[in-house]
Formats: sequence, C-alpha cells, structure tokens
Amino acid sequence: MLDRAVSEVSKPHRRLPNQRWQIYPQKPEFAKNLAVLTKISPIISQLLINRGIETPEQVQAFLNPESLVLPSPLEEFPDLAISLELLQNAIASQAKIAICGDYDADGMTSTALLLRSLRTLGAQVDYAIPSRMHEGYGINKRIVEEFHSEGVELILTVDNGISAFEPIARARELGLAVIITDHHDIPQKLPPANAILNPKLIAESSPYRGVAGVGVAYILAVSLAQQLGETQGLIRPMLALFTLGTIADLAPLTGVNRRWVKRGLQHLPKSNLPGIQALIQVAGVQARGDEGAGGRGQEAEDKVPKSQISNPKSLKPEDIGFRLGPRINAIGRIGNPLTVIELLTTDDMGVALERAMQCEQVNTSRQQMCEQIEQEAIAFVETEFVASLQQDRILVVVQPNWHHGVIGIVASRLVERYGVPVFIGTYEDEQHTRGSARGIPEFDVFAALEACHDLLGKFGGHKAAGGFSLPAENLQALRSRLIEFANGCLEPQHLKPLLKIDAEVNLNQINQQLYQQLNALHPCGIDNPDPIFWTPNVQVVEQQIVGKGHIKLTVAQTVDGQHYKIKAIAWRWRDYFRLPSRVDVAYKLRENHFNGNTTIELELVGVRLPIPAQQFFVSPPTSSSTTFEYNQRQYTCGFYKNGLAAELRIKNPEGKILVMQPGQVNGLLGINRQDAKEVDISQPQYDNIIQAALQALSSTKC
Repeated sequence: MLDRAVSEVSKPHRRLPNQRWQIYPQKPEFAKNLAVLTKISPIISQLLINRGIETPEQVQAFLNPESLVLPSPLEEFPDLAISLELLQNAIASQAKIAICGDYDADGMTSTALLLRSLRTLGAQVDYAIPSRMHEGYGINKRIVEEFHSEGVELILTVDNGISAFEPIARARELGLAVIITDHHDIPQKLPPANAILNPKLIAESSPYRGVAGVGVAYILAVSLAQQLGETQGLIRPMLALFTLGTIADLAPLTGVNRRWVKRGLQHLPKSNLPGIQALIQVAGVQARGDEGAGGRGQEAEDKVPKSQISNPKSLKPEDIGFRLGPRINAIGRIGNPLTVIELLTTDDMGVALERAMQCEQVNTSRQQMCEQIEQEAIAFVETEFVASLQQDRILVVVQPNWHHGVIGIVASRLVERYGVPVFIGTYEDEQHTRGSARGIPEFDVFAALEACHDLLGKFGGHKAAGGFSLPAENLQALRSRLIEFANGCLEPQHLKPLLKIDAEVNLNQINQQLYQQLNALHPCGIDNPDPIFWTPNVQVVEQQIVGKGHIKLTVAQTVDGQHYKIKAIAWRWRDYFRLPSRVDVAYKLRENHFNGNTTIELELVGVRLPIPAQQFFVSPPTSSSTTFEYNQRQYTCGFYKNGLAAELRIKNPEGKILVMQPGQVNGLLGINRQDAKEVDISQPQYDNIIQAALQALSSTKC
C-alpha cells in the first residue's frame, strides 16, 4: 500500500509550475515621495517605478496620454509625403489601387482599415491576401503579376513587404508604383519601392516607434483624410480597427499606441461599424465603466454566456486579446481571410452577423485542434525528450498531420509548460517540413534560425518568435544545431518560465478600492503588463476542476489574528491539481460579476512552496530534527532522505508518524510504512501541525 501511495502522490500531475519568481525591489520612500508629488497612491507609484516611470513628468505623460504633444507624422516618416502624393494622384485620376495584406489579425484589420478609408475617399481599390497554406507570408510574384493583369497602377502593402525585394522589383519592372507599409525588422537590403513607411526606420525615441502594421495604416489613412479635408465620419471607424489590430497583434501599449488604444476602447462598444458590433455580440463581451472594468483570463470565453452589451462604456484590452482577437486570428490560421475582410468592411448588419458567426465556428474548431495537438505534443515530449531537456535546453517537435496554422499557439503552450525554447513543425509532404518557433527571454529565435540558415528553406521572425521551412532530411541536423546554439546561450537556471512580480500584498488589503486604483494603469498589455501581486504562505481551503481544466479554489490567510478568505481561478492548471495545502501565490486581480454582485478574485499565475518549506526540501540540513509542542502535546519532527527526495516526518507521543513530500497534497499516517494510510494533508488537523513543525525546524535552522 505504501508503495502505491507514494507512487500515486508523485505522479507528474501533482507537480507545481516550474517558474522563476523575480520580485521587483520595493522602494517605499521613493514611491511615497513620488506619490505625494503626483497625487497618486503609493501602491500605484511603486507599480509605475517598476515600469521605469520615475519622474513626475513621466507619470503625467503615462497617466494622461492625451497630454502628450505629438510630432507630425510627416516629420517622423520620411516617405509619408510621397506616399500621400501617390495616393492623391491615384484617387484624382481613378487609377486602380490594390492592397496586399496578411492573414493575421494585424494584417486583416490593416487591410480593412485602408479599404474602408480609401473607398470613402473616392479611390478605386481592391485587395489580395496570400494563401497561408500554399504561399505563406507576404506579397509574392504571383500577386504582383495578377495585379498587373487587372490594370492595377499602385500597390499598397500592409503588414508585409519590407523583406519582399524580388516581388517589389518585379512590380517596378512592370511599371507599377509601390508603397510599403510594414512594421517588421529591416533587412540588409531594402526593396525598390517608391515609398516605405516603417516605424523601425524612424528614431527609437519617436512616440510612433511601437506601432504595429495597423498603426502604420492608421497614420497613412488619417494623414490622407486630413490632406483631402475629408475627416468627417472617418476617424472613429479607423480608430476602432486600429485598436482591434494593435491589441490582437500584441503591440506595445506605450507611446501613441497607449493614447489611441485608450481612446479606442471607449469608442468600440459604440462603434457604428456593423462588423465590430457583430463580433462583440457573438463573442459575448460585456462593456463596463472605467470604475468597474474587469479582466477575464484566457479561455474564460468558454464559461461566459453570450449576450449583447447592456452598458456600453468601455472595453479592456483582454476583451480583445482573449475574446475578439482570437476569433479573427482563427480565420487567418485555418479559414479564409476574406471572411474577416467582409466582416470589417460591410455596412450590412445581416452580412456582419453571418461573418461573425463564421468566425465563431472557425474559432471553436481552432480551439479543438489546438487542444488535440497540444496533448499529442506533450505525450511525444514526455516519451522522447523530457529526460534530456536539461542537457538539450531546447525542444524540437515535428509530427505528421498537424495543422501548421495553429502549431504556433501550441509552441507557446509548450514553452509555458517546459520553460525552454520550442521549435514545432509538421510535414507538408514526405520531403518538406514547415514550423513555428517560440523563445524565452534569454534566447533569440531569429538568431537561432540564422545560425541554421544553410539547413532551412524560408525563415523569418524576431527575437521572441519565428517561422521556418526545411527539407525533411535536414531535421536531425537542425535539432543538433539548435541544441548546440541553445547550449551556447542558455544556463540551467534559465530553463524556467520567468514570472515578474510587482509587490507583496496581504489578503486583507485586497478590496474594491485597490482594484479601482489599478485603473490608472489601464490599458495594460505588452510593455505595460497587468500588475502581479503575491501573498506568502496562504492556505488552500477548497479546490476543484471546472470548465476545460481550470482550478477554482479558495485561499485563506491569517493577518493580525483575523482570518481572511478569497476566491481564485487558475486557467488551464488541470496538471497541477491538487495544489498543496500551503503555498505562496502570485496573481492578478479580476472582477467577477455574478447574479448582480461584484467581487474581487485572484487570477493565479504562479504558486510555489512557502519559503521555509522550499529551503528545507531543496537543501535539508544533515541533522534537521527537533521537538515542539502543539496543543499541549510533545512531538518530534525532522527531514529525512527517501531516495533522491527529502520528506518531512512528524511523530506524536503514541508513535504514529505523519509523512509528507514537497508539493504533494496527500501524505501517509501510521506506525510503520507498511500499514500507513493515505491522508489529505490539506485538512486543518494535518495542515496546522505541519506548519507548527516547519516553524520549529525553521527556528532550529536559524
């Protein structure tokens, strides 16, 4: 029985998340002084300091982005003037304009934005998007030749083109003018376009530097409308599409992005674009006022009822990032991008609702596909590679019959699970493989792909992510080269996901007032993350699996003799169920609206064993035993080796021994191991005595 019990509690699904916690150094005096100078609370001041905002001027610009005095885009983008001239001439002469877009959310919203604005301004304009399945990313010679045969005179790329030297050269050869609007990294050799608009070509200090492809399209469209004196009724629809694309593309919410997204989130629920309204309705997004706005975690959409907006005040970035964006991106991954373009350009609500429902259905298929591929990938990794991860420091996973449109999502989930860079692929046929890559902070994906360029076909990307193709016969050589590259830049301590934590908070401090103070930081997103707090040594008093593998739980903490409880949710944490009875928790704050009541809950993003337990279990003293008194009875306790692991043993006066191992929710109780019974050590009668034993051992160790 003992062997069975020990085996059962040591199964992989009983482990804790494999994380590195990086807690920002607290600067209470500095934060207090900054708070006084800027008339904000000290907790907000500390959060801003964590984000590199340390002067009253920086605080003012961050909290009130509308106060920024923006330079004219014409001064920042050298080719904007020529771009406007080309477009004005084409509109005046009714020359055919063609947009070449992309199949992700950024590219599709960019395409829709320019289609709507150019048509409104009187242009004769059409578009094309390359096939994800058959052509891959970016403008190509086929599209150029097709545009030429249709009489197109001006090509406008959106969210692509900066690396398309040969297709652009062919377009110029055929006599077509080309404007490139893109935001991707600059290649060594620029294409021979008439004009190039790319924020990577302007000063790093520019507030426009962080715009995504849809941001470049927005700047171009607004500038053109202003030049033509036709801004009436144009700006808000374009702002809605800009907001949707910027958040869905994970662009940094700093500079003009922060200013325009904050404005756009307020206008989105009231947008007069049928496609936006249809998408909001089908996704079941509820708008909230700024004071009560709350977030939802990933995959919360599976639990929230579909309903129309009843209080159209403002949305939050997570409403787009987790609800609207995935429905658009799903089409680009496994559907037809024309569905999204029609959704976002139609003025017919009936058509918009049809297209939104198609997005919904495709997104459901995408979720099922991701879940299946993720489980298959995990099973493959656990069988083939998990034992060598510390030595390899990278995962290269290639299997047949996976849809390459969703493997990038699965790659991200594997990075989250295993803490190493992931290169995942599938066979297009017996001779060819195509894949996606996702990295960790200390690993440069694009540099890794460049180091393997002689083994690859096409490849591209940036530091955090990339895509590639290769002959199937090169797969083993690629794996070896990537292992060599990873071992050259990664240390063993890097192989844990990094969790950056803002500040320690006790449960008694969590209330509506604190939550409302955090609204000053919104909109949160890339480069301005949601605040993450932590609370040490909480007791897990209830926990259960809900929905698609989420843990719903209640945690408790005693502060100054008072007992405080709060509910929490941990998205996609089925593998960590059940959690130990005592843990440190890291979390975001979220609002739960249920039956007319609003409560603050924790959205867990990390757990670990409390510090005393960590110290003892990781490096128990060679002689770590002591006696202690509990409920007027004498006990002995100590740490002992059991195989490779240390275990805590507590003996009562009658000779019964309670045994627990790190990270386990079950222990053993009995006179000897052969007759011991399995017990739930999260129950108060066991948890309290374990805490007393750890406290006694901690005092002894000191």
